[in-house]
Amino acid sequence: MSDLYNRSIALAITGASGVQYGLRLLECLVALDCRVYLLLSRAAEVVIATETSLSLPESSSDGVLQQRYLSDLYAAGPGQLQLFGREDWFSPVASGSSSSISMVICPASGGTLSAIAHGASNNLIERAADVALKERRPLIVVPRETPYSQVHLENMLKLTQMGAIVLPASPGFYYNPRSLEDMVDFVVARILDQLQLPQDLMPRWGEN
Repeated sequence: MSDLYNRSIALAITGASGVQYGLRLLECLVALDCRVYLLLSRAAEVVIATETSLSLPESSSDGVLQQRYLSDLYAAGPGQLQLFGREDWFSPVASGSSSSISMVICPASGGTLSAIAHGASNNLIERAADVALKERRPLIVVPRETPYSQVHLENMLKLTQMGAIVLPASPGFYYNPRSLEDMVDFVVARILDQLQLPQDLMPRWGEN
């Protein structure tokens, strides 16, 4: 099955506002033929219900209904989108002995920043991030908060010093966005660039 897809990406969506960034990234990763290991926090499910019109099924122990719903929504291929529960310690993202997996947390809540910066592994999202750091694998953290407190800033500095990439959800305006979707795509394009994946969501500076 691994030969069907180009890369494996762990995508965690936590309870910060801005879930549109994570969902758009999910859509793009599927379109780029990446295998996506999806991790949803409980707070993320609340935010999805609040900020979008999606009718995400209620979570269950195995996540089958949510996985099926999102796979159908984004036209994922067989086995391409796999959703893991918060304590699924046998998932590929839970161990450094699995094949190399890049990880993105988008959006990342302040609580998630704190947990990762201090080495907590109380759920699968935190454990997967810990694995990415210890194995020196790409870890991209996308906070969406304003203003930042000293705690937020110190945690982001710690994560940067540990090797993570902190990529705030801060859309640029120099390309004259015409919609909210354009602003979301700006951030998603920067994430794809950091993952070294091709993207045509926005023109590169100096090319047009």
